[in-house]
Amino acid sequence: MFEIIPSIWLIEGKCVRLKRGDFANQEIISHNPLEIAQAFEDHGIKRLHLVDLDGARKGEPQNYHILETIAGYTNLKVDFTGGITTDGDVMKCFEYGAKTITAASVTVAYPERFANMIMSYGREKINLAIDVNPEDMLIKVRGRLKKTATNLYDHLDYFYERGLKYVKISDITRDGVMEGPNYALYQDLIARFPNLALAASGGVRDIDDFRQLRDMGLNAVVFGRAYYEGKLSLKDIDLLLSETV
Repeated sequence: MFEIIPSIWLIEGKCVRLKRGDFANQEIISHNPLEIAQAFEDHGIKRLHLVDLDGARKGEPQNYHILETIAGYTNLKVDFTGGITTDGDVMKCFEYGAKTITAASVTVAYPERFANMIMSYGREKINLAIDVNPEDMLIKVRGRLKKTATNLYDHLDYFYERGLKYVKISDITRDGVMEGPNYALYQDLIARFPNLALAASGGVRDIDDFRQLRDMGLNAVVFGRAYYEGKLSLKDIDLLLSETV
C-alpha cells in the first residue's frame, strides 16, 4: 500500500524547516511537535518520520524526549532518524517508542555495522536513508553537511544483497524548494531495484506529485515543506488517503 508520511524536523526540541538541507536557513515552525503530530493523526496519518537534526550533526540522537512524547501521546508509528550510529542507539530508539529507525551516516562509515542491524532487528524495522546530489550521484551525510565518495548505486547494491527492504532517497538539490520530485531518478531506481520499497523525499509541491509518484510504483512519499508552507492542506491529505484505501 502507498504510504503518505509527514516529516517533523527537530532542532533543540522545536519543529523547523530547512531549504536544501542548509542549517543556516532554518526557520522555526512550531515549539510544539506533539501538536503537529496529533493534527496529522487526526486526519488519518499512520506513520511519522521524526528527524533529529541535532543528532545528525553530533552523531548521536539528542531528541529522545520528543520521540517519547509523540509515541506516548499518539498512536502514530514513529520512524526516528538522526545520529543513530550504534546498536545501543537503536535499542534506545525502540525503548523510547520508535516503531522503526532510519539510518544514513553510519551506513557509509560502517556499512557492516548497518548490515548487522538489519539482521539483528529485521528488515521491517531498519530503514536506509540516502541524501544524494544527482549531478555526481555521491552521497552526503551528517545532516547533509559532509560529502562522501560513496556512489548511490554502489551503496544500494551492497545493502540490497544483504536484505534491505526500505529505503528513502532524497535529491538534495530539490529538498525544501518545491521544484518537483526527481522523477527520472526514481524511475531509474525502480527499474534497477524492483524489490525495494522506495520512498521519495524532496521537491514535492502538491497533490499531483503524490499521485504521479504513487502511479510510478513508489512505496511512499515523505513530505514536509509543502505542508508547512500551505501548498498541501489537511484536506488534501484526507483526499490522498481516501485514494489509497
